Amino acid sequence: MPLLLRGVRPYGEGDPVDILVRDGLVAAIGADVDDGDARVLELAGAVVLPGFVDLHTHLREPGREDTETIATGSAAAALGGYTAVFAMANTDPVADNAVVVEHVWRRGREVGLVDVHPVGAVTVGLAGEKLAELGTMANSLARVRVFSDDGRCVHDPLLMRRALEYSTALDAVVAQHAEEPRLTVGAQAHEGEAAARLGLAGWPAVAEESIVARDCLLAHHTGARLHVCHVSTAGTAEILRQAKERGTRVSAEVTPHHLLLDDGRLAGYDPVNKVNPPLRTAADTAALREALAAGVLDCVATDHAPHAPQDKDCEWASARPGMLGLQTALSVVVSTMVQPGLLDWRGVARVMSERPAEIGGLADQGRPIEVGEPATLTLVDASATWTVRGAELASIAHNTPYEGMELPGRVVMTLLRGRITAYEGEVAT
Repeated sequence: MPLLLRGVRPYGEGDPVDILVRDGLVAAIGADVDDGDARVLELAGAVVLPGFVDLHTHLREPGREDTETIATGSAAAALGGYTAVFAMANTDPVADNAVVVEHVWRRGREVGLVDVHPVGAVTVGLAGEKLAELGTMANSLARVRVFSDDGRCVHDPLLMRRALEYSTALDAVVAQHAEEPRLTVGAQAHEGEAAARLGLAGWPAVAEESIVARDCLLAHHTGARLHVCHVSTAGTAEILRQAKERGTRVSAEVTPHHLLLDDGRLAGYDPVNKVNPPLRTAADTAALREALAAGVLDCVATDHAPHAPQDKDCEWASARPGMLGLQTALSVVVSTMVQPGLLDWRGVARVMSERPAEIGGLADQGRPIEVGEPATLTLVDASATWTVRGAELASIAHNTPYEGMELPGRVVMTLLRGRITAYEGEVAT
């Protein structure tokens, strides 16, 4: 059935208009659009954006379905305004071959709430010793175009060089978890005043920055595409700025939690605040916001990382790093970037939809809101606020660092090729 979205504002601009959706496409945009057989939805000035794309999601299936499944993760994504997610390879078994990536791809299609794109591992078993079957995964039904050992760094420079070289022939991108492991042995928190005061082993910023600098040089040398995962330091942002000015084909993401939270949160030793890379200083957080606004950092990616209670509700040293992010990402971006005036709604579309779709090679996502384009859209009530409750989120896990926070901006509806996948806090069935 056609849909008529009444009183909406594409990119939050101008007077409200109506958008007619028919056969999965935007059929008309204008004042007082009429279509007699359409389902009419009065949306009272909702901001319309291209559907969000997450380059960095942990869906945990196969292997840890007690913490998340492709079904529950897809539900969280749709409720958060996402229409496509990239599922990281650190599953059990690891997504380092065609069989596993095709399984993830098929399950995503079966659930049908978002487009699930598997990320293939760079190395066999994430062990950092031998390249995985990149070509086989790229030519599989899943058509893998992003490869990453996320959770672990490809720390061997020769292996990283070979991965970058092979990726060019596949029209793919290598996404690096930048962490020199020899500098983070036993590390528990950002190396700084907060960690010293709390007696936590320090995780230096240079552990990230040294790998990013090395990989930017390798990417420039090979002409390959490099993507840097979850940038967390001001120093990394500066390295990326210089590399881009030099013409290196590098892109980078920042997580919502690194835009909002800093290592001052560690004072209570609550493991919900333990994440990899760690929460950095307030100065780093401010620098990351500025870098995202300037385009030095290309996009926001959630690094959605659900964990079971026994892996998170324990002493700090034993807790697994990671936070939920899919349903709160938009609100954190509104809080950190829109409300302070660093981004307008077109900027939000750029960092949450257009650039991640481009980096991930998704031609049908992140499209402009125009007649004839796919009706893959996210509608946002910009004036709303809501209170985060982990138990009320769609994920199986509840490890949100925003528990009890009142956040601005609320996703009203998500459309995937003209089909409602989430509406008013409920997932479509």
